[in-house]
Amino acid sequence: MFNRIRRWFAIATLAIAASGALAQDFPNRPVKILVPQTPGGASDALARIIAQKLSDKWGQPVVVENRAGAGGNLGMEVVANSPADGYTLLMSYVGTHAINGSLYKKLPFDPEHDFAPVATLATLPFVMVSKADSPLKTVADVIAAAKKSQLTYGSAGNGSVNHLLGEMFNSAAGVKLTHVPYRGAAPAMQDLMGGQITLVFTSLPSASGAIKNGILHPIAVTSAKRASSFADIPTIAEAGFKDFDVNPWFGLFTPAKVPTSIIRKINADVNEIVKSKEVTDKFAAQGAEPYLTDPREFAALLKADISRWGKVVKASGASVD
Repeated sequence: MFNRIRRWFAIATLAIAASGALAQDFPNRPVKILVPQTPGGASDALARIIAQKLSDKWGQPVVVENRAGAGGNLGMEVVANSPADGYTLLMSYVGTHAINGSLYKKLPFDPEHDFAPVATLATLPFVMVSKADSPLKTVADVIAAAKKSQLTYGSAGNGSVNHLLGEMFNSAAGVKLTHVPYRGAAPAMQDLMGGQITLVFTSLPSASGAIKNGILHPIAVTSAKRASSFADIPTIAEAGFKDFDVNPWFGLFTPAKVPTSIIRKINADVNEIVKSKEVTDKFAAQGAEPYLTDPREFAALLKADISRWGKVVKASGASVD
């Protein structure tokens, strides 16, 4: 009995030592961050900021690859089936990771159990925007107009955060904006600028350039508090809907079963990077607020949001298949 315990202890000690050695050697070749959305959105913008700083820190190329499709599920499936070695990271956010499990009846992966949460990066509010020459300048304008005629709003697709925000606004304001789904935020923005639709709910990075250039008008952000770098944009809550607060998180995942030591190393390095003034300033330019967690805190956050957004999806009646 004693010999068996001693052998078990020796094996466990070797395993811990081997895991530590893996982390010390990581990374010794290029790392990929896969973004399951099209270029230009919030996930892509944040991933590229982090990739550059990780590359500098690790002395290895950290490459961002966009693999859009099926509401983010295509890219997520690629990562879920990648080797569990830490060299393939997923840049995800509440939309793909906490919503899709309720939206799609059949997924080729489990959003919670086929991935390992590594590190949150930021929270980032979405914004309701209209064309710059539109008479819709405030939430009150939108509500008044919606009660007189049909208004349309574009989203990045059925069941996306953008779509569900519109449904949440309909419920809160007692109106019926008509949803027009697109394959990504970019084509929705193009049709808004072209006058084909009335409004768009989108992430701040997707609209910030057009807002700053006077092409789009920001009506309100979806978080309870104003974004620090866009402090002149009011919140929906300020228009009388005090419980309206949607401020999605963005973060990095690996495939499940990546050694804990590697996950901890990536988490520590990412947290150090996000704390830096340079990255904080870059995030702020996108309307993002740094948000740091350890892997266990991130896992708990994901679990809670899967439950929270599952209720929103059910209430909205949104479904893709």
